[in-house]
Amino acid sequence: MTQTHVPECIFHTRQRNGALGGDNPYEWKELSTRDVFAGKRVVLFALPGAFTPACSESHLPGYERLYDQIIAQGIDAVICLAVVDAFVMFQWAKALNITKVQMLPDGNGDFTRQMGMLVQRHSQGMGLRSWRYSMLVEDGAILQLFAEPGRRDNPPGVPLQISAAEVMLDYLQRRH
Repeated sequence: MTQTHVPECIFHTRQRNGALGGDNPYEWKELSTRDVFAGKRVVLFALPGAFTPACSESHLPGYERLYDQIIAQGIDAVICLAVVDAFVMFQWAKALNITKVQMLPDGNGDFTRQMGMLVQRHSQGMGLRSWRYSMLVEDGAILQLFAEPGRRDNPPGVPLQISAAEVMLDYLQRRH
């Protein structure tokens, strides 16, 4: 791993604002890297795409299922990141009944690019996406990174082995 700290960027999110009322009580809110990571111990996992098979059937649900056990290891937040917009992240979480894991859209791919994890998925019609990885971040410093092997453009698929929730939980438990 060459990256020792998370890159500086702005995430464009949608946040609920009850004062707005109506069918769409959400407004744009920019979150900086500092807002997300400063003074916190965070587990962030990144995946290629919302509504895709491995991401929807295993990766995100695994972190939701093990959320309480991960938090019990002294973690302040568990965050799912994908190179999609805030609207897609919201609907994906809603479709999978994700209530604990924080969904963080990297719609422009700025964070993912600076992490060195942006890959082309043009051969599948998916454009630019994140490679699959997970990491433990403390106050912006990357303490551990689990990147799936074989990172390259246009792979036939992206493995889900070492970035799985079970691997992260085991790592955190062994650290104690």
